[in-house]
Amino acid sequence: MLFYTVMKPLVQVALRVFFRQLEVRHPERLRMKGPLLIASNHPNTLMDPLVAAINRKQPVAFLAKSTFFKNPILRAIMESGNSIPIYRRQDLDTGAETLTPAQLEAQNEKAFGRCYDYFDKGGTIMIFPEGTSVAERRLRPLKTGAARIALGAEARHNFTLGVHILPMGINYFDPQRFRSDVFVNLAEPILVAEYADQYRQDPDAAADALTEEIRRRMEACLVITRTDEEDELITQVERTFGQHLIQDNEETLYDNFQLSRTLLKAVRFFEAHDAGGLGEAQEKIRTYHQELQRLRLTDDALEARSNEGSRTSRGISSAARLLLGAPLYLYGAINNYLPYIIPSIIAKRATQDAVFVAPIMLVTGMITFTVAYAAQTALVHHFTQDWRWTLLYFISLPLSGFYALSYWGNLAGRLRRLRALRLFRHERPLMENLLRQRQELLILLREARTTYLAKR
Repeated sequence: MLFYTVMKPLVQVALRVFFRQLEVRHPERLRMKGPLLIASNHPNTLMDPLVAAINRKQPVAFLAKSTFFKNPILRAIMESGNSIPIYRRQDLDTGAETLTPAQLEAQNEKAFGRCYDYFDKGGTIMIFPEGTSVAERRLRPLKTGAARIALGAEARHNFTLGVHILPMGINYFDPQRFRSDVFVNLAEPILVAEYADQYRQDPDAAADALTEEIRRRMEACLVITRTDEEDELITQVERTFGQHLIQDNEETLYDNFQLSRTLLKAVRFFEAHDAGGLGEAQEKIRTYHQELQRLRLTDDALEARSNEGSRTSRGISSAARLLLGAPLYLYGAINNYLPYIIPSIIAKRATQDAVFVAPIMLVTGMITFTVAYAAQTALVHHFTQDWRWTLLYFISLPLSGFYALSYWGNLAGRLRRLRALRLFRHERPLMENLLRQRQELLILLREARTTYLAKR
């Protein structure tokens, strides 16, 4: 518990740095009193429990697959972080030890007992009912373990304990990329005592019914695609033309979530009513994206080019800001480059599994930035022997680092716009054709939106 208490503030800072935005819808549901069982989808391995833990004041215990506990170092970390091992059928043969079905059942009964004790104290437990982590916008069939644990805990108290299940949907917009976004969507909690009568008649049927209700509420909190092709289409539309389809002036992650779900419904509507037109639109979008990639451009660069009116004045203002900010950018880049780049290098060399890239980068970054800032601050103090200069330097490290990130993003965007301008000068027919493709796609999407909203 001490480890959890000490590490939680560090993880909170690390996640706020790692993600550009972390938005929670209905955060009050994460503040409700225990006993509480959080049931979540599992798209990003170790990042998912961290996202939940930093947003709940009360400590959270996590049910984790037993293979995480095989390594002595990882086992110590997991146990210090309040984790409980769950043994799955595929863990019967664990290499170092072989469990019989009876032994596996005994281990899980022991784990269930720990959960019951935790609930008796009003605690919070998080479980991933899918039983596995896959970086796809899917929801795999749910295991009944979450329902059986909650029902078992209530049954010990004749359904007077007050256990709630909180279905959670974690939506990553680009889970492996640094400074991406994550939207946490919380469903209405389920009062487990409402299944008391059904449990007394048939415990298995009650567990199945409760699991189905968890699944239904989780699905309402998620963007779920059926195939990789469908996911590609939705992703291309939402990332490239999303701002043209969202009507609100203030775009939030919830707006993006709603847009994605609307796009999915629209795709399935046109599959049924105009499959040929949908296929043609999909091919046009794919061709447009391939051409952008070939020319090393983005849609934003083309949009800036197409808005001729105030482009010159905005360009001069942007160039002036970049010029004046260059010294501060260099200061921030020099002081933050090594702790920033090392986690990425280590993650790429440590694993080929995309779902482990983000947690490795996060944990490594916590170490590299802590060590680097401490060493650099100590070095400055050694040469200045003045605590005021040392404190000022220490404060400047994270501030200049964030500025350098923002500056680089603006600079990269400026360079892409300049590249688009050069291409217009030297390959004007090619670029005008690309602009026509873009305009046709915007008209097509707006017409499709109007048709869908009128006929749904």
